[in-house]
Amino acid sequence: MPRSKRSTSESPPPACTAAEGDEGSAALEFVTAGLILLVPLVYLILTLSAVQGGALAVEGAARQAARVFVQASTSEQAADRAARAIDFGLADYGIASDAASVTISCSGSPAVSCPSRNAVVTVTVRVDVALPLVPDVLNLSQAASVPVQATARQQVSRFWVEE
Repeated sequence: MPRSKRSTSESPPPACTAAEGDEGSAALEFVTAGLILLVPLVYLILTLSAVQGGALAVEGAARQAARVFVQASTSEQAADRAARAIDFGLADYGIASDAASVTISCSGSPAVSCPSRNAVVTVTVRVDVALPLVPDVLNLSQAASVPVQATARQQVSRFWVEE
């Protein structure tokens, strides 16, 4: 069986002429577009994490403060326990307790001391969450903050008696 002979005069395949001037620019375009999209996305994630942490902090602090307030046996003990619960709840998320504004109110007539039987105790905790990476120059961190507030209500037992 005769073998076919290869021709030694084969020419290389024709080069693609459509993209002659684009050599090596795909990586540069990818890095540029990636940075333009990635930097705002990372900042958005950091911001949402900070706001969510603040929301969880005030919600937990308000809920725990209302719970310990209604279980106290005296009004002084109730205020002390609520303040400690708020301090502890905010400290878990790295928020200073002096940065929070707290309001505790009771339902019923104003002459009645709080807590009292069947009174509904309302605890409101409000914190301004500073946005991440905002410099503290010219008090910008105060202007670039998100207010977060939570309210919790608990009812005092109908069998409550001040000791």
